[in-house]
Amino acid sequence: MAEAAPVMAQPRLAGQRLLVVGPSWVGDMVMAQGLFKALKQQGAATLAVVAPAWSRPILERMDEVDDVVELGVGHGVFGFSARRRLARSLKGRFDHAIVLPRSWKSALVPFLARIPRRTGFTGEHRFGLLSERRELQRDVLDQTVKRFVSLGLPADAAAAGDFEIPRPRLRQDAINLARLHDEHRLGVRPAIGLMPGAEYGPAKQWPLAYFHRLAGELIAQGFEVRVLGGPKDHAAGEEIVTGLEHAHNLCGETRLEDAVDLLGDCRQVVTNDSGLMHVAAAVGTRIQAIYGSSSPAYTPPLTDNARIHYLALSCSPCFERHCPLGHTNCLKQITVDSVLEAILTDEAPNRIDASNE
Repeated sequence: MAEAAPVMAQPRLAGQRLLVVGPSWVGDMVMAQGLFKALKQQGAATLAVVAPAWSRPILERMDEVDDVVELGVGHGVFGFSARRRLARSLKGRFDHAIVLPRSWKSALVPFLARIPRRTGFTGEHRFGLLSERRELQRDVLDQTVKRFVSLGLPADAAAAGDFEIPRPRLRQDAINLARLHDEHRLGVRPAIGLMPGAEYGPAKQWPLAYFHRLAGELIAQGFEVRVLGGPKDHAAGEEIVTGLEHAHNLCGETRLEDAVDLLGDCRQVVTNDSGLMHVAAAVGTRIQAIYGSSSPAYTPPLTDNARIHYLALSCSPCFERHCPLGHTNCLKQITVDSVLEAILTDEAPNRIDASNE
């Protein structure tokens, strides 16, 4: 008599409809892709993400995200009426919700939508709002991305802290890149991207004068410089490119989805610890990451293709928006020459290959 074929175990989330309440910051949303990948690897049938409108372009470049549900309230705004309206539109559509932020208001939409299972970390008195509250073990889950991914795993596996972290990967659009080259009259030189933005605060921003000097040195070495950022960074971009040929201030001149393609087109980028740093990591570009008040141990670029510039002074990381000591030596003492040397060292194999063609 023939043996019966073994019964294959179903993936843990097979057939489930998942809703993730995403973070507000762009960089955090990129890191959250590790969770999205983990959910799909466990068999999730569909995955939707509740997110602010400004994060939609990033989410639409992620293969794992089936739907983006816009939350029409500003960062830090309670907006109960808007959350209630959104919850009504979601009723009956999901089996399980995962809430990444730890605020009380962030757990409202899944609760009001009556999603049966609602998972998140214990936060602002969220008893009742979440059906599965997990304690945040900071010593085990010592990185933002670990915390995100852990919420998509069984509690025992999450508590161990030694699980795989899927790397983010954003799709690129070659047609859009060609349009951007024409529209902004970008050149044929190999490009280096500079990202001076530090929306969190000046304690995370390498001095603009350093960016300006570095841009000049790079242009002298035969590179094109592209300064990337949002509208708030435009003045900083102007300070960096002033008086320089082959330098383009694109801050506020492009959309977030354009930044994805422009960063993917750069040979390397020099960046503060910012949202665009994580975007650059997700398109595979070589990163020169500059850390001041924050820590590369906590929010590193999620790639092996990065070099970290961090002094680990006795006063850092302080995680403050403004330097408590008033000097920001953690940034000022990272010299232009050291960053330039790192870029040229990392670029050397490309130049050798080009000379042999």
